[in-house]
Amino acid sequence: MRTDNGNIPSNQQTLLQDLQILLEKQIESANRGNIKDVEAMASQASSLVKTITERGIFEKPEFQNRRQQLQKLYEDLCLAITAQKAETGEKLSQVRKGRKMLGAYRSNFTK
Repeated sequence: MRTDNGNIPSNQQTLLQDLQILLEKQIESANRGNIKDVEAMASQASSLVKTITERGIFEKPEFQNRRQQLQKLYEDLCLAITAQKAETGEKLSQVRKGRKMLGAYRSNFTK
């Protein structure tokens, strides 16, 4: 979340919480097949990660558990995107097979 002046808040917990919420929303969108929504949120997530990294928040021992939670969410997001990619590839393959069959039928009927 951003403050009224557009700056990312300085509170470290808030930054981590915002990233967690964003990753959860991306996972939810990916699971629903809304990859465009995932992509739209990616730049915001990237900005948060950049800020968190620049501030060295992940290196602080008090945030070790939180870092691990965020890493798990990121892995879950990657799995959800991979699953959608596989599903899309399967559907595309079915469409290609269907087009080939239609082409074969069409060529038989036009003779």
